[in-house]
Amino acid sequence: MKFGGTSVGSAERMRVAAGLAAAERARRPVVVVVSAMSKITDLLLGTMRHAEAGDRAGMDANLAALRARHEEACRELLPEPRCSAVLERVHELIAEFERIVGGMAMLNERPPRSVDEAVAVGERLSALLLSEYLVSQGVPSAAINAWDVLVTDAVFGNASPLMEPTRTKARARVLPLIETGVVPVITGFNGATADGRPTTLGRGGSDFSASILAAALDASELWIWTDVDGIMSADPRLVPDAQVLDEVTYAEAAELAYHGAKVLHPKTLAPLVERKIPVWSKNSFAPEKPGTRIVPSVREAAGARAVASMANVALVSLDPASPELNGVLVMARALDALARADVEVLILSSSSYRQNFCFLVRQEELDLAVRAVESALALELAHGYVDPIRIDRNVGMLAAVGEGMQGKRGLAGRIFTAISRVQVNIIAIAQGSSELTIAVVVRREGLEKAVGAVHAECGMGSRPPAPVFPGGKAHATKREM
Repeated sequence: MKFGGTSVGSAERMRVAAGLAAAERARRPVVVVVSAMSKITDLLLGTMRHAEAGDRAGMDANLAALRARHEEACRELLPEPRCSAVLERVHELIAEFERIVGGMAMLNERPPRSVDEAVAVGERLSALLLSEYLVSQGVPSAAINAWDVLVTDAVFGNASPLMEPTRTKARARVLPLIETGVVPVITGFNGATADGRPTTLGRGGSDFSASILAAALDASELWIWTDVDGIMSADPRLVPDAQVLDEVTYAEAAELAYHGAKVLHPKTLAPLVERKIPVWSKNSFAPEKPGTRIVPSVREAAGARAVASMANVALVSLDPASPELNGVLVMARALDALARADVEVLILSSSSYRQNFCFLVRQEELDLAVRAVESALALELAHGYVDPIRIDRNVGMLAAVGEGMQGKRGLAGRIFTAISRVQVNIIAIAQGSSELTIAVVVRREGLEKAVGAVHAECGMGSRPPAPVFPGGKAHATKREM
């Protein structure tokens, strides 16, 4: 069971999380993986930025907030004298963080290795509090720092797991606890190199930690507890009749996450695929709801299952100034630069004759992406071989996703027609050879209408789309009139 930041965001939520873990432990062994309390990771990163800038007042204010948040949770969770003993350990962890940021303040920089060690304190604090609460409720438990069980490479800030060393280390550390009835509570998001240097796993790191450990420990299932009911057919803020999907495949979940749905990050699913470990996405605020099950395949796949969307994106376009310039080579160098900068390309679309192309990135990665491409193509840009880079921030993206889209004749046409029917212009289109996803870029002001139109056209909502009769108008019932 993995609990996200909102699911351990207060003493009340930790009590619920502990109850869910304890109830399942009565049936079978449980391993718990936790995120930091909600907003704590941002607080830690903000403190490090203050340190780098030499802002002692900002550092002190954040450290005081960090102490207050965890002291309050500890006092609400634990009676005396247990609370005082645990508070000493809370203060020790915060002092460890303070020591690291103090070093950053002296250097006026944030070395990546030090950032990884410091930011993991959030998960270590929540693991400590949840584990101690379980013990106070008569459930044997032990807090484990993931750097003792999860082995990674040395790419600080975005490390990748080394599965065989992790399997050996995790089983040696965790299985003896499980066999004696202890519930291990392991920090998410972090690990360590083979020689013990702390690392973090980057975007989606806590979920990724849970899937790595599930695979390493041969778990029967992985349950991801969040603050939503499961994977939905669309963003309910845009589409009121969006539905929770009972079941999706690994591939569908990965595509939805990649294109903006609040689902597991694509890399989270990778360790589970080979062992075919199913995943449940469940709501810790409404645990009675069934959630969504993520599995290797589904029996019946019919058309598009869901439509994901992202508003906070930007479209970057490059045009070779002459058709004689090798556009494929320009594209290759640009993509290589983006990969080296660790920028995620959401959509790539290109033409044939002029070989101009565009790619979509998240707004927060836009500056980094443009700097990377400008550096890689500095000579071509300086001499006019490539036109100045064009940036369009007024765009949004939607993606229709479903295993059943493969080979479905006319589906793309229906999707494009539905978007045009609501007077929204399509700027760029991308579809991979797997035919699992059709991604479309539109003007941001038209994104909500486009998502709703595709959702209705593909029959994803609680009501089927109104039938269309000759003449092109939808038939309306008396109630709708």
